[in-house]
Amino acid sequence: MHKVKTPIEVRYQETDQMGVVYHANYLVWFEIGRTKFIEFLGFQYKEMEEHNVVSPVTNANIQFKKPIRYGDNVTVATWLEAYNGIRTVYGYHILNGEGEVAVSGTTEHVIVNKDTFRPLSLKKTFPEWHKAYKKQLEGDS
Repeated sequence: MHKVKTPIEVRYQETDQMGVVYHANYLVWFEIGRTKFIEFLGFQYKEMEEHNVVSPVTNANIQFKKPIRYGDNVTVATWLEAYNGIRTVYGYHILNGEGEVAVSGTTEHVIVNKDTFRPLSLKKTFPEWHKAYKKQLEGDS
């Protein structure tokens, strides 16, 4: 399993009245990390969209361990947590400047037809993505 690390610059507008990053922004950072992970595998969400397919989040979990503040240097580490041909679960660690896990979480996704929102099999619809995901779970990068 390969972890893709993506640097994030904490912007002032991402913080709340307490001076820490507002909790919903971590989901945006997860998305940035997920996009970079998919690009690392050689794919782009744009490819799906060109086939009238989108990948909505069906579940998200976040655990907050340490605050992140404006001006901090952080990194999003992203990996493939689970995949069964239909559902994909990505794992995330938001690492602070000292390399400590400040936030961790997962997001679960399926792919659907954009017009009907009917679920599709990633294995059947995008076999190359399926192969790459299976390879990640087997530990090959």
